[in-house]
Amino acid sequence: MSKPILYTFGPSVWAAVPELALIELEYTQDDVEKKVVNLAEGENFAPAFLKINPQGTLPTLEAGGKAYTSTAEVTSYLVVRASNRVVVAPGTGFIRKIHEKQYDPNFPKLSARHEDELRSKASGFSMMFLQNRQNALEKHSGTFQGANHREFYDAKIAENGRILSIYQAKAPENVKDSFFECSRTHWNTLKAFILEELPDILPESGFLGGDKPGEDDFHLAAWLARIASVAGEDDFHLAAWLARIASVAGGGDSSKDGARAIEKELGKPTPEKVVSYWTAWSGRKSWQEVYVNGLH
Repeated sequence: MSKPILYTFGPSVWAAVPELALIELEYTQDDVEKKVVNLAEGENFAPAFLKINPQGTLPTLEAGGKAYTSTAEVTSYLVVRASNRVVVAPGTGFIRKIHEKQYDPNFPKLSARHEDELRSKASGFSMMFLQNRQNALEKHSGTFQGANHREFYDAKIAENGRILSIYQAKAPENVKDSFFECSRTHWNTLKAFILEELPDILPESGFLGGDKPGEDDFHLAAWLARIASVAGEDDFHLAAWLARIASVAGGGDSSKDGARAIEKELGKPTPEKVVSYWTAWSGRKSWQEVYVNGLH
């Protein structure tokens, strides 16, 4: 029987979930084959990949003649099949919650709350990412192989093209202003979740899964890493907050030290449970391997 194939991409937020799981569950390189699908080049829009996952998303797993096309499905497969090696707490309804659209960790990568932020992103990776996606979508939509995915391509071309037009300063002012407002609302939702809801969800110490990460934790860890990687000056300094927590994880009472160090940045007391949770993850081998080149 052929081994499972995991379609992944290093900078992808959700592809990091099974990557963390593979290490925590003690899978070996011989257990699962990995194939890179470069999201930055729009390779996920190729008809050959859409045949495997019609949504064109990562992670995707092929195993036993079946395709697992959501982060939850892929990770659950790995957790269940690893039971003879390492037993971890199974996933709960929290996984559905963290994947709700209102908490989407991908939109902040492209969002802009004002002209300065838009100008900055329009001169960097975000513009390249949007343009590469649009080029790939238009290219594949015009091929014979892409005919079976016409509805998918039309929707994606319109969705991606709308944001690209804002970046290119071609969109009407009202469209741009609506984008700014949507971006601000989204960030306010993320901040409220981290500062107000998450502390009520997290345990006093350790992980959602107990003394070691469980299935829920794989999802939350990847989500937090992405939010930390894209947070900016308008985010109650969330980037400095989370990065500082990580930086003090190596010694002393890191939870208290990190909280004291960043209270000035936040302008309010740092939720101790969030500090403790981040510190617990940042010291683990899985975290250090998956984020060896930085948070993403």
